[in-house]
Amino acid sequence: MIVEEFLAKYNYWVAIILILIGFYAMISKDNLIKKVIGLSIFQTAIFLFYISLADIGPLPRGTAPIVSEEMIHMGYVYVNPLPHVLILTAIVVSVATTAVALGLVIRMYEQYGTIEESEIIEKERKL
Repeated sequence: MIVEEFLAKYNYWVAIILILIGFYAMISKDNLIKKVIGLSIFQTAIFLFYISLADIGPLPRGTAPIVSEEMIHMGYVYVNPLPHVLILTAIVVSVATTAVALGLVIRMYEQYGTIEESEIIEKERKL
């Protein structure tokens, strides 16, 4: 019974595990590129979580929200399109955030000669 409950909501568990992996990479890694990768994993997990919220439930499964007279008369159930639209916007913001972060890492490498956070902080304190 507990295993069935766990497997029925596996997408939420995968999202939670990915959130934790991304968060761990952001706070524990010293390399700035690895931090950016962790941020990207974290953002992708949030996308998965929101897309999972749009699903109506196990039965009846919702269809794409494309309305036609035939589908109205047959009583189709539609999934909520709002999370999908929000996530499309979030994906664009995510790509832009990652690009800016990688650009900043390149500038920091040019300035300090390393992408290790602790070495950059040490060099900054000596100045």
